[in-house]
Amino acid sequence: MADRKIIAVMGATGSQGGGLVRAIMSDPNGGFTARAITRDTSSAKAKQLAELGAEVVAADINDLDQLKQAFSGAHGAYCVTFFWEHFSPDKEVAHAGAMAEAAKDAAVSHVIWSTFEDTRKWVPLSDDRMPTLMERYKVPHFDAKGEADHLFADSGVPTTFMLTCMYWDNLIFFGMGPKKGPDGKLAITFPMGDKKLPGIAAEDIGKCAYGIFKQGGEFIGKRVGIAGEHLTGAQMAAALTNALGQEVGYNDVPPEVYRGFGFPGAEDLGNMFQFKRDFEQDYCGARSIDVTRALNPELQTFDEWLARNKDRIPLE
Repeated sequence: MADRKIIAVMGATGSQGGGLVRAIMSDPNGGFTARAITRDTSSAKAKQLAELGAEVVAADINDLDQLKQAFSGAHGAYCVTFFWEHFSPDKEVAHAGAMAEAAKDAAVSHVIWSTFEDTRKWVPLSDDRMPTLMERYKVPHFDAKGEADHLFADSGVPTTFMLTCMYWDNLIFFGMGPKKGPDGKLAITFPMGDKKLPGIAAEDIGKCAYGIFKQGGEFIGKRVGIAGEHLTGAQMAAALTNALGQEVGYNDVPPEVYRGFGFPGAEDLGNMFQFKRDFEQDYCGARSIDVTRALNPELQTFDEWLARNKDRIPLE
C-alpha cells in the first residue's frame, strides 16, 4: 500500500465520490489508493468504504485547516461541491476556493474539479428568455461551479475540469421518476421538447474520474465532458416502458410550467432544462460518449442501467 499514490476524494459518501473510491479500490494493480474524506466517519457509507480498504478521514469542507490536513500527502484530489444540501451559490464558490487552496498547500499533482457550464455566457443576466434567480444567476447550481473554475486555474494547481451531466439515478432518488397523471398513466416530465438530454449512471462518473487520474497529465488544463448517452425525453420514456413492462409517457412541459412546480429548486432546474434544450448542440457537444467510453470501458447505456436498477425506481 505504501507505494500507491493517494487520491483524496471529497464527497466520498456521495454519488460521485463514492463511485471514484469504489473504482480505485476495485483495481488493486492500478497503483492508486483512495482516501475517502467525509464529515462523518461513523456513517454506514463511510464504514462500507473502509471495508473496501479505503483510508477514511474526517474533514469538514467549511474548515480549511481540516481540508489541508486531509489533502496532505495526496497525489491527486477529487473536488466536488454539494449545492443541494444548502442551495447557496456563495457557499459553492467558497467551498471550491477552499479546496483549491488546500490542494495548493498540499502540492497535489492532479486535481479533478467536478464542474458545469456558467450559463450566463449563453444567457446574460439582461436576457429575459429565462428569469434571473438570486439576483446574479440564471442556473445557480451550474453558474456557481462555472464561476469557481478560475479559482483552480488561478491557484496553479494542475487541474482537469470534468463536466458531468444528469444522473439517471435521479429517477430513483431525486423525484424525477415516472409519476401517474390524472389519467392514471405513468409519465416522466421534462421541459426539453424533442432535444436530447445527456445522462449517465452516477457510478460511471467515478469510473471516468479514475480513468482521468490513470492517464496522468494528459487531461491537465483541459475540460472533459462525460455522458453515457444523449437521449430525448421520448427515447427515455420508451426505454422505461420496455424495462418496467408498463407504458411510460413523456410529458413535455414549457420551462415556465416546470419552474412553477413548487418543489425546492424547481426554478433552478426549470432554467437548467431550458438551457440544455435551447443550447442542445453546445451542451451535448461538450460531452462526448466516445471520450467517456475510452475513460471508462464499462460505461453503461440507459438500457443497461435500467436492467440493473428498474426495481429501485419508485412508481408514484
